[in-house]
Parts: sequence; structure tokens; C-alpha cells
Amino acid sequence: MSTTATEDPTGVWLIGARGSVATTAVAGCAAMTAGLHPPTGMVTETPAFAGAGLPALSSLVFGGHDTMECPLPKRAEHLAAQGVLPHGLPAAVRAELVAADAEIRTGGPLPGDTRTDEELISAFTSEISDFLRRRGLARAVVVNVASTEPAPPSAAAGPAAPPPFEPPPPGRLLPASSLYATAALRAGCPYVNFTPSTGLHHPALAALAARSGLPHAGRDGKTGQTLLRSVLGPMFAQRALDVRAWSGTNLLGGGDGAALADPDAAAAKNAGKERVLADTLGAVPQGEVHIDDVPALGDWKTAWDHIAFDGFLGTRMTLQTTWQGCDSALAAPLVLDLVRLLSRAHAHGLTGPRPELAFYFKDPDPGASAALADQYAALTAFAARLQGRGE
Repeated sequence: MSTTATEDPTGVWLIGARGSVATTAVAGCAAMTAGLHPPTGMVTETPAFAGAGLPALSSLVFGGHDTMECPLPKRAEHLAAQGVLPHGLPAAVRAELVAADAEIRTGGPLPGDTRTDEELISAFTSEISDFLRRRGLARAVVVNVASTEPAPPSAAAGPAAPPPFEPPPPGRLLPASSLYATAALRAGCPYVNFTPSTGLHHPALAALAARSGLPHAGRDGKTGQTLLRSVLGPMFAQRALDVRAWSGTNLLGGGDGAALADPDAAAAKNAGKERVLADTLGAVPQGEVHIDDVPALGDWKTAWDHIAFDGFLGTRMTLQTTWQGCDSALAAPLVLDLVRLLSRAHAHGLTGPRPELAFYFKDPDPGASAALADQYAALTAFAARLQGRGE
């Protein structure tokens, strides 16, 4: 099996395909392919992955579902006006944006949509399968980059001890993210959940995921505040410093800010931020994470943490961090990384959850460390496995 980058076309089916992250990923892939910008932020473009046989960026073919109607070229112009995309890039890659937009299908359920879960899943599956067939794709990776949805009570406990899978009965029982996840598996596609939404974590889908024979990965991309926590938490633990309290605040606008103004959606988002502290510190310190919607900030985010800790002889100290960044520019290269890695895992015959990809997630698959250094070591070992070493 060849380990050099493959030019065979590989599909990327984005749920939330006209959102900021998806638009940035499509435009960024086109820009890198054309040599207009370097692959900054893409881990899979570093030497450790050079021989892993990942699909070339130029081979990626984009499509997806969205309930928004604003076409990708116009969406890219809006992002350029906000400073998210470089000035002039939307015009330079307009053809690629138009081509991707032509492959976007109307998602759902829309207000007033009377279709049952099964009818929606069947429609989504058919559209993904049609994309594969028409574009002559051996495989496509489905990635959820849609706005965060509230966690339904039935999924709150996660996938532990699920009931046997049965097709959803008539009616509307599954959240939208789980409808799309089911459709991905039925269409034979590896699946990535880059959001805190339920997706495959709904108990009713556990058996379907297990018997699908497809690789799938994680929940909720790790782009900023939690990325920093996954580095600092182990530092405090390894230096035997006693963390008494860890509080955080997020200020953000755009679609994420509006979605996370819903307390239930914010709770789903914050669960991963708090989990990494419990996993790396061994206990949950005092303090909470707050998310404030500030529409004027657009796609830009400020994340502030205040950490209170005790040192030698009980000396009380604090550390404060401020992370200011553009969520879409942080997330888009990770989405492209995950597509390439999961596509290669599928071609390599790997199945099931992939804890080796924990490096990218707030809520990784079971069996993964929460410490970033450990996660990076697991990721590079995975790259070696994809090259045929370390089997």
C-alpha cells in the first residue's frame, strides 16, 4: 500500500457547510492548493505525517448540508470584511467556492418540517450517497461543524450501557446532529463531530456505530481555551502545585455566540472545558466557565482564565491567561487534518472510535489522555501506524 500523498478524489461532506468554519476550510484548502498561502496550523502538513498516505489537499472535494441560503462566495466576502479571510482571497478562489456551493443541499429539520426522523435520515443519506456516486469518490468524510445544539436529556449520560439499536420510530426523537450522524454511517462514511452536539453519542446510535465498520472521532474541537487548559493542567499536576480554583470567561459573537446564548447549549460546550481539568488535575477545582454573546465581536473570541493555586508552604499565587483569536481560522485547519486522517484510517481498514485523534478534541473518544503532550505522542504514533510502522 502506497504511503505517499494520494491524489484520488476524497469527499468532505460538511454539516453546516455555509457556516464560518466550513467556508474558511473550503477557501483555505483552495488557497493552499494554489500556493497562495502556506499550511500554517495544519499538523498533517508537518514532517511526522509526510509518509502517511494522507489524501492531498488538492484531492479534496467539498459538499454538505446547511439550512442557510447565503452562497459560499458571498459568505467568504463577509468573512474577508471581518478580517477572518485575507483581503482578496474570496475573489482568488471564487471558482472553488462556487463548485463547493453547488454541492450543498438543504438540511433540516426546518421550521414546520413534518418529516419523521426516519424520513430525514433517508433524505440525508440519499444526498450523501448521490455526492459519492456523481463525483466518483471512493470515500467521503462527514464532519459536523454546525452550530451547537442543546444536549437532549436522553443523551446526557453518553454512550455507556446503551439499549439495543432500533430504527427511530415515527416521530421526531433524535436531535439534528444525530440524524446527520446516522445518515453518514448509512452512506458508508467516516464521521467527525467537531461540535459539542450529540451526534453519535446518543445512546440509541451506539450499536449502529459499532456494527457500521467505520472509523469515527471525538466531540467538540479543541481550538483555544481548552487547548491551553490541556497544557497548563498537567503542568500544575506535574509540579505538585495545588490548584484551588480555576474560573473562565468567553466573549464571542457570530453564529457561535448566538447559539451559546442558550444556557443548555452553553452547558454542553462547558462540559468539555471542565472535563479536561478534572482529568488532568485529578479533581475539579472551584470556579466555572461563563460564555457571553457579544455580537459586535463577530467571529473573534476572547477567553480569559483566572487560576488560583498554592505553592510551597502554602504560599498563595495566581496565573491569568488571555487568549484572543479567530475561531474559524483556528478550527478550519483542524477540520482538514481530521478529514485527511480519518479518510486514511478508513482506507487502512481501521474501524470504530479513534482515541488517537484526541489531540483535536475537548471530549475525545474513550481511552485517551487529556494532556496535550500525551495526545500529540498518540497522534504521531498513529501517523506511524498509517505508514505501516508500529502495527
